[in-house]
Amino acid sequence: MNYLLDTHTFLWTLTEKRKLSSLALQIIENTDNTILVSAISFWEISLKASLNKLDIIGFLPEELPEIAIKSGFELLPISPEFSASYHLLPYLGQHRDPFDRMLIWQAIQEQFVLISKDENVKQYKSVGLKLLW
Repeated sequence: MNYLLDTHTFLWTLTEKRKLSSLALQIIENTDNTILVSAISFWEISLKASLNKLDIIGFLPEELPEIAIKSGFELLPISPEFSASYHLLPYLGQHRDPFDRMLIWQAIQEQFVLISKDENVKQYKSVGLKLLW
């Protein structure tokens, strides 16, 4: 099965596995599953690190794609078609975080299961998001 990691899930997988749910960890470590990390997450991490809103220890943001590959994850690019259709994702509640919304839309469009602890993401199940935590 194909799973897309939310940004915090990706970082926790690398640095703080104890923060992952037992189900999330089991899915991520199962080599029969395809685990993807989106270019959106690399963008979010890099931006937040440059604004001093994210402190990552042990690696630089530009090293993360290679680290992801070495961890057995696949990299997911952002396509022009995805970017052009992003406006179709409705705004639900007060959730306006652009990175979360892009990951949600990518998971819906690609029919991936998003692995996320973010409570705000749950509301998008009503528009087709498959979610796991």
